[in-house]
Amino acid sequence: MTSEEFRRYGRQVVDWIADYHEQIESLPVLSQVSPGRIRDRLPAAPPEQGEDFDAVLADLDEILLPGITHWQHPSFFAYFPANASGPAILGDLLASGLGVQGMLWATSPAATELETHVLDWLADLLALPDAFRSSDTGGGVIQHSASDATLVALLAALHRVSGGASERDGVASGRYAVYSSAQTHSSLEKACRIAGLGNAALRKLDPDPATLAATPTQLRELMDRDVADGITPALVVASIGTTGTGAIDPVRELAEIAREHGAWVHVDAAWAGVAAVAPEFRWINDGVDLVDSYATNPHKWLLTNFDCDAFWVADRSALVGALSILPEYLRNTATDSGAVIDYRDWQVPLGRRFRALKLWAVLRWYGAEGLRDHIRNHVALAQEFESWVRADDRFELAAPRTLSLVTFRLRSGDDDTRALMERVNASGRMYLTHTLVDGKVALRMAIGATPTERRHVEAAWAQLSE
Repeated sequence: MTSEEFRRYGRQVVDWIADYHEQIESLPVLSQVSPGRIRDRLPAAPPEQGEDFDAVLADLDEILLPGITHWQHPSFFAYFPANASGPAILGDLLASGLGVQGMLWATSPAATELETHVLDWLADLLALPDAFRSSDTGGGVIQHSASDATLVALLAALHRVSGGASERDGVASGRYAVYSSAQTHSSLEKACRIAGLGNAALRKLDPDPATLAATPTQLRELMDRDVADGITPALVVASIGTTGTGAIDPVRELAEIAREHGAWVHVDAAWAGVAAVAPEFRWINDGVDLVDSYATNPHKWLLTNFDCDAFWVADRSALVGALSILPEYLRNTATDSGAVIDYRDWQVPLGRRFRALKLWAVLRWYGAEGLRDHIRNHVALAQEFESWVRADDRFELAAPRTLSLVTFRLRSGDDDTRALMERVNASGRMYLTHTLVDGKVALRMAIGATPTERRHVEAAWAQLSE
């Protein structure tokens, strides 16, 4: 592709994306295709001769678009939001155009230093503890997702609690234990498998019936029992905004108990953490000054395209100690000097994209004021939706509202609640997902898509009511 062809088709692609966002509201939120439908329309073999890019764009419209569930639709209320925005898309395009491989400071100093600086900016915006700044003992890095953050936190925890033996000798079943609420994201269980601990190492705390948060007294009991049995507590994961209900664990109490046993404390604030850009929501940070690592996803609720998980550690030495391997072919003067950060030592893979560009673009375009408005608007809409649920005696809240997540159900039971969800999803006018609360089916109204306005929430409630 020549530069002139790239310019021509590049303009078409940008126009296509702009047109898509302008017309997205007219599309069914949830894809209506049946399994195999997309592949049936694709050629069985790749083309022998190269094709014009116009053909690619045509097939995007005709074949692929019907198989897209529109996460940027203003009536996408499922899972948690996966925000996109103009400046983030453009930042991602610039990163793709530069094609940087930012594994070492030396392979592109700007990629490393911008990421360090932007993570310090974001730590300031969220009022995180000073230890998480690069100027202190810790620092931040952009991971693919909160799942990666949980895994590297576990690896750092095992490095610290074993004195480095976990890298040299591996880990054996029954030697270490990991603790979290039963409401914690399933990525922790996967991390235990990947790290070689197995599912049996994970201790799940029963949620408090009123708040659905982890119970500190049970954590103490489980840790004391493990220590008596010769098992070393390695990691405690506290959630700020669980996936099912948005529950917020008592981070301070959990961290104080974990410290008694030398266990690493990681906070998974994947969805809710970014709400702390608004000072009135910084109560969610209580106890974060006592933890070892913290992760939140700008790609969920802070206008930044996937993938972009912001992960901080209070002491970077344990993380780097767990993940650093330096073969000869990666040696260079800057690395040997010890004066630079090599982010390859802060993640599982060696290679890494220039992810900081899109987050930098978002922070500069919206500014702190714009980000606060974005969060506040969605929380206000959720408060209003919650009031409608309370006022309709056919419905009930299944859990306390957390920020912009409302968990609710029909009083008439599980079958009716599921049927309601299936009917509204099949209509294409909105998309909801469900969870279980106390063994009962509940619907999740997760308000957070970039273009969502009050009229979309009103329309969703009208459809549910009907």
